[in-house]
Amino acid sequence: MAYPEAAADATPVPLDNRRETSPSTSKVILTGAELQRVIDRIAHQILEKTQGGADTVLLGIPTRGAPLARRIADRIHTFEGVRVPVGVIDITLYRDDLRSQAPRALGPTQLPPEGIDGARVILVDDVLFRGRTVRAALDALRDLGRPASVQLAVLVDRGHRELPIRADYVGKNLPTALVEQVRVSLTETDGADAITIIQGDAP
Repeated sequence: MAYPEAAADATPVPLDNRRETSPSTSKVILTGAELQRVIDRIAHQILEKTQGGADTVLLGIPTRGAPLARRIADRIHTFEGVRVPVGVIDITLYRDDLRSQAPRALGPTQLPPEGIDGARVILVDDVLFRGRTVRAALDALRDLGRPASVQLAVLVDRGHRELPIRADYVGKNLPTALVEQVRVSLTETDGADAITIIQGDAP
């Protein structure tokens, strides 16, 4: 399938901003409608692999994993009438770059009333890259309870893993170069839905 290019803006752009906004350095990979179809596909995959969502809890990793988890749960309810519990797991204190990065504000960890003990927990994130965010989420999960199993759902898998971590549910496999950035935009956090590749330094 041919990927649509980012629309050019006819408004003059200051010279110091042209690299970021030029169509030659960024490309829209999924539009809003296409992104929603990817979320639908993940919801169907979860339903197929969990016997209709039984004993399953979705935990979103902030920032964009949290609204993604809620969207997936909503689509599961639309498709099957099943209410899958949803929560948020903050990983700030479990990151391995705390000493090398600026201080980060702590976010809320919100478990569903049912808890996670004995449940199938599906961690939800927007992009799977090196695997370190997921490793931090697993460390945080260990302090919150004892699930029966832990799985991973991601909107985009861009490769370049540094840890032996694999997603169980993938919306889109997107091979990338290390100098590229994958930007996921969601209406809840960014005002619109899109997935864009941007040329630049690796994050």
